[in-house]
Amino acid sequence: MTKLIIQIPCYNEAGTLSDALAALPRSIPGISRIEYLVIDDGSSDDTSGVARRLGVHHIVRHRRNRGLAFAFQTGIDTALRAGADIIVNT
Repeated sequence: MTKLIIQIPCYNEAGTLSDALAALPRSIPGISRIEYLVIDDGSSDDTSGVARRLGVHHIVRHRRNRGLAFAFQTGIDTALRAGADIIVNT
């Protein structure tokens, strides 16, 4: 079983997150499971709430904005702990 986690670092993306998620694949030949991970990097809008309502599998929220590199590293660490075989950064 091959598990792919696609990570999306976000900062105040409540208004655009649904479009981003809609553009991601739901299935890929040779991949058993695809999961989505949103890293909310201290957003002041409802980014985390939108992610939750859209059924995102994993949501990590930073209390304050830490920057894109830190958000990506959080995503990598979270995806590995969740058992990802393949990680895609968006």
